[in-house]
Amino acid sequence: MTKKHIDNLSKTLLGTAYQDLGQSEQHVINSIVERESITENINEVFFEQLTFGQRLADKISTFGGSWTFIIIFFIVLVSWMLVNSAFLIIQSEPFDPYPYILLNLVLSSLAALQAPIIMMSQNRQTIKDRLDINENYKVSLKTDLEIIRLHQKIDLLCEKLLMQNEKIN
Repeated sequence: MTKKHIDNLSKTLLGTAYQDLGQSEQHVINSIVERESITENINEVFFEQLTFGQRLADKISTFGGSWTFIIIFFIVLVSWMLVNSAFLIIQSEPFDPYPYILLNLVLSSLAALQAPIIMMSQNRQTIKDRLDINENYKVSLKTDLEIIRLHQKIDLLCEKLLMQNEKIN
């Protein structure tokens, strides 16, 4: 199709010249002209772009927010305290005496490492959500424009039928 036809379609459907449209709207108009689907699987597109570090951070974040992690962590904490208490009873010097300063250091270090990893994962999820919203916008816009075009075609057919009926009568 010619640029003039595309510009006319844009003005008819959106009331704006094609070159004045945003990238999403131009993509929608092009998909209408080319009669092709506009939908994309955002999950595939997004996850193909992730680096190894980003995928690892997402897996760590997923594991760190699971019941499995909480249960394992609880078992480690209780075991740490029990072993140190047993050393206190058996020997006079445990490797981490009460108030478990070494355990507190380990917990603080874990929290200091885990927080940025979770934040990185959440930031990526936000980016993915924005892509998803943009994709939904394009699909909704195309649907609306296609419905408008169908209404125009039906109106044109109705007018032709009325003209034919008037000629017959």
